[in-house]
Amino acid sequence: MSAFSSDWLSLREPADMRSRNRDIANAVSAWFGLRDHMRVLDLGAGTGSNLRATAPLLCARQNWTLIDNDGDLLAHARTALRGWADAAEQTSENALLLKKGHAEITVSFHKRDLSVGLGDLAKGCDLVTASALFDLVSAPFIRDLARTLAQTRTSFYATLTYNGLQKWTPHRPTDNPIAAAFNRHQMSDKGFGPAAGPMAPSLLADQFRLEGYSVLEGESPWRLDQRERILIAELQRGHAMAVLETCAVDPKTVESWVKVIRSAVEIGHTDIFATPA
Repeated sequence: MSAFSSDWLSLREPADMRSRNRDIANAVSAWFGLRDHMRVLDLGAGTGSNLRATAPLLCARQNWTLIDNDGDLLAHARTALRGWADAAEQTSENALLLKKGHAEITVSFHKRDLSVGLGDLAKGCDLVTASALFDLVSAPFIRDLARTLAQTRTSFYATLTYNGLQKWTPHRPTDNPIAAAFNRHQMSDKGFGPAAGPMAPSLLADQFRLEGYSVLEGESPWRLDQRERILIAELQRGHAMAVLETCAVDPKTVESWVKVIRSAVEIGHTDIFATPA
């Protein structure tokens, strides 16, 4: 699976936090908020951003398992979660006990390559969740995930899955071929086989419905302006690098495109909450 730096994940976290679809988040809270205790599996957990955003929606006693194939990101997650919590205690070499507001959250950290499949990771979990992951995985991975969770009637919550929509301001004629080439790159192999890319939201919704789940979908676009000019610039550079790898756009065109100073950008994402009928 493609690697992401902790700097990039930290840079995007504020945009991720405010972009999550509030209606979907409220549905998650309504489904789980009154429980006494729950177990959560976080796939591709990175620096723990998904936990920081999702835990406040859930019940008072939570047990989280964070999975990532990058040990450095998991180490960063430990540090970041300590700083986020009101109180933190290391209960073992691989686990923390966090207190945040009314919640008591046990967190364990596990390095694992998800391209080999879930195995029994989701066994005993009430919720499997991930943020900004599923456009990077393959369609067969999504199919197998839905089938695995359906066997145990486990709920599923995915946020900020890229859906292919882009709007750059000011607009340039080269935005369209750049976006098309970027979306093509998103469907290249990211470690799971050919990636679902912008088709991931519809594939997730369709597959969970096939398994008999009730599925809620909501848009969660990034809407960035000059207050986030550093993030916009990094996003442009990342797009340019990906497009150059496709050889679909002339390098001089890409070089000119990346030099355009943007005042705003909108990047489309979709949030999904699926519950067993």
